[in-house]
Amino acid sequence: MTVSQRVVQVCLFLVAAIAMTGGTLQMFLGQPDTSPRLDNVHRFMAGVYFSTGVISLWAAWTIRDQGTLVYLLALGVLLAGVGRLVSISRVGLPEPHAVWLGYLIPELLLPVVIVIAHYASTHGAAAVAAVAAPALPSST
Repeated sequence: MTVSQRVVQVCLFLVAAIAMTGGTLQMFLGQPDTSPRLDNVHRFMAGVYFSTGVISLWAAWTIRDQGTLVYLLALGVLLAGVGRLVSISRVGLPEPHAVWLGYLIPELLLPVVIVIAHYASTHGAAAVAAVAAPALPSST
């Protein structure tokens, strides 16, 4: 296994642990002090959250065989972070601020790490360097 594959694998195991733990917790807690409609939607999304964790666990376990699925999982994590940003912009940052920022920052950074490492593992480190570095004008 290459180093870049190991990086993707560790990131996906982390996503799996967070999603499966969070999904389980939210399934049992529900949405306290709310309407039946909101509690229903909350528990439904908890199931989606948990199942995304299961898919991430499987993708991490079989990382050598994975392709597009890794990019789609990274997109899902990024969109979750974007959803959190939209919520913060609409209704504010929940208390305690540090906890919610502690959720948000990895949701925005982890997908970038996953995409770069997975691209490196499938296309080689030189391809990543070529994509990441701006084109320099030639001296000729």
